[in-house]
Amino acid sequence: MLPEGLYSFPLTPFTPQDTFARDVFAEHVEQQVTAGPAALFVACGTGEFSALDAAEHRAVVATAVEVAAGRVPVYAGVGGGPRLAAGFARGAAEAGADGLLLMPPYLVESAPAGLVAHVRHVAGATPLPLVVYQRANAVLDPPSALALLDLPTVAGIKEGRGDVDAMQRIIATVRASGHPRAESFAFVNGLPTAEVSVPAYEAIGVTGYSSAVLCFAPDIAVAFHRANTRGDVTAVRTLLAEFYVPLVGLRDKAPGYAVALPKAGARLAGLDVGPVRPPLLDATEEHVAELKDIIARGRAALAGIAARGVAA
Repeated sequence: MLPEGLYSFPLTPFTPQDTFARDVFAEHVEQQVTAGPAALFVACGTGEFSALDAAEHRAVVATAVEVAAGRVPVYAGVGGGPRLAAGFARGAAEAGADGLLLMPPYLVESAPAGLVAHVRHVAGATPLPLVVYQRANAVLDPPSALALLDLPTVAGIKEGRGDVDAMQRIIATVRASGHPRAESFAFVNGLPTAEVSVPAYEAIGVTGYSSAVLCFAPDIAVAFHRANTRGDVTAVRTLLAEFYVPLVGLRDKAPGYAVALPKAGARLAGLDVGPVRPPLLDATEEHVAELKDIIARGRAALAGIAARGVAA
């Protein structure tokens, strides 16, 4: 069963020579583990899976496993066509991963039943638990979500479409199915800057979520998660208004900023993660300056929340 909570999706750093920066990544993973996430998901979307070759992918997974040292489970992103994704899955298993995140198949549009067949093929490559990422061309409906329960290693669905109504119907179908795995099957909020949608997804029973902010401002990400967990509505609303909503506004100014901005934020924090790889583009100087201001606003909000707590 996938542990529930706040999930880290580490960045993949690159050197000026465009090679995997292992030592920087090890430092980054240690920082992430120290922040206390429920699990690490490496070489996924934020980790630029699509820009990695097989050897780099295995090195990323092996490094994360070594640094995490059993303190948190390490899930590895896999994807592409069915045979390619299965190959990445076997490589991740050999590198010591605890589980897999299956990203949407490359370009191909399909019916939900075809997506289930794709999942079945990749899930059969290893005994590792596998989470299906629903996003873009990977779209499930209630019958296909129910069919995933019959694949014993499929542990859950990461939702990245933002269609709360459709997700509610999937969850209701699974939970009411009477299937032996109906209650343990996981649902994860995997939208970009997921914190903004946390209240909406919690209302339909999805409490675990991914956080790209954890990569560059772990103090803000952890404080938001703790405030939400303890039901501090004022703190949640303050952080949404002062940090997360402005961050989403900046993220939406250019395609690919869901990755480029976390990398820029990590560099602002002193970690030399290098640039993004093509076809992504790095954030402009103007937008990096705006990001710096948004982070400062977020930390000012944290200070105000802390002061309110002391005063209370």
